[in-house]
Amino acid sequence: MKHPSLTRYAWLSIAAALSTIALKAGAYFLTGSVGLLSDAIESIVNLIAAIMALVVLTIAAQPEDESHAFGHGKAEYFSSNAEGMLILVAALSIAVTAIERLLHPREIEQVGVGLAVSLVAALINFIVARILYKAGKEHGSITLEADSHHLMTDVWTSVGVVVAVGAVGLTGWIILDPIIALVVSANIVKTGIQLIRRSIAGLMDASLSEKEMQAVEDVLEKYRQEKEIDFHALRTRQAGARHFISVHVLVPGAWTVHDAHHIAEDIEADIRAVVQNSVAFTHLEPIDDELSHEDIYLDR
Repeated sequence: MKHPSLTRYAWLSIAAALSTIALKAGAYFLTGSVGLLSDAIESIVNLIAAIMALVVLTIAAQPEDESHAFGHGKAEYFSSNAEGMLILVAALSIAVTAIERLLHPREIEQVGVGLAVSLVAALINFIVARILYKAGKEHGSITLEADSHHLMTDVWTSVGVVVAVGAVGLTGWIILDPIIALVVSANIVKTGIQLIRRSIAGLMDASLSEKEMQAVEDVLEKYRQEKEIDFHALRTRQAGARHFISVHVLVPGAWTVHDAHHIAEDIEADIRAVVQNSVAFTHLEPIDDELSHEDIYLDR
């Protein structure tokens, strides 16, 4: 099965990163603000992450093959994990630059022009971030979601820097500039750690979200009530945009294989309908056979 390519969103992110790098670098050279420099550095990280996302999304869209029977969806976790690492590196660079400026303060120049340019860059990031977030949710792509969250961090960073530079312009307290840069650095660290943790959870085959699990349980409960059958050994995992669900279906032993198989097919179809990009596996067992209750544990 061929999966939809999401690379067009990565190209959009690349274009946004190039635009904001140019704008923020220009704002830094105009003002000399280390806060604006920190903003520009993060945009460079955005560009690297967007290029990485392009590569990974291309791989993830490839269909299953003999070597990857469950698809290539987990490639997305490598991108989001690497992006988290890059964010931490950027945070360290910002902190080092800010500390140096704390020790050696410098006046900020042409504040109005610098702030205007920075706000335009923030607006570009905000628009692209919303597009990526919507696409990430729609297609279940952690790569697009990670890129979206990263861009939104950049937006709030820009807002914080604008406030700081504006405050310096009003008060003359140039120490506010490196202080806000350190705050920005701390916020970036938080985002980077969250991305890394989520990526590791995916690589470790974490279960579906509570909302998705409840949707599956609702399907099973419907069949319990209508068909008087039961279920156990429900197991789920995520692989990038794809979701895998397996469950044992306990049916009366007197049922024919034909009837039981049709019920199993209906259950799988209903699960796929409520969990996006999912693959469902069912295992039929006679409900009145004691052996059916010996393989319900996670470690079978």
